[in-house]
Amino acid sequence: MENVRTGRWQVTGRFVLLSLVGFFAVVFAVNAVMVRAAMSTFSGVEVASSYKAGLKFGADRREADQQDGLGWHVDGRIARERSGQPVFEFDVRDRAGALVPGLTVEASLAHPADNRRDQAIAMREIRPGVFSGVFAPLSGQWELKLDLLRGAERVFRSQSRINLR
Repeated sequence: MENVRTGRWQVTGRFVLLSLVGFFAVVFAVNAVMVRAAMSTFSGVEVASSYKAGLKFGADRREADQQDGLGWHVDGRIARERSGQPVFEFDVRDRAGALVPGLTVEASLAHPADNRRDQAIAMREIRPGVFSGVFAPLSGQWELKLDLLRGAERVFRSQSRINLR
């Protein structure tokens, strides 16, 4: 880009065109990398259908009122076995403080930002009203979800944010 007659460099139309094309090529490449990274780490789906979730709100509210009427209390703890495997254990007590036996438990750990990382916890009743389950070692913040069922009917639901280390 040196002018042969004067020996000085000049800005030409060709230089401006190549500079603009190069600039936008770099911007496009960086955007493509960032979009790919964002899409691979977060699916963006919280609820499959917001409309259906909205229609179900009234029923969910009635279930919550029924659950409050039971007066049950769930007390849970997470510890590690000698092998280092985390264990979640909890008990269910009624309004009078007595253990509530004969329930089936559906438990899961839900990642707050990526539902692809969610995992179920296989729970078993180790004593009447006391449940235990082992899960894979995890770290970070998670939503611990518990559904207590009698037969096929869910009678209690609990959801708590926990921090695992």
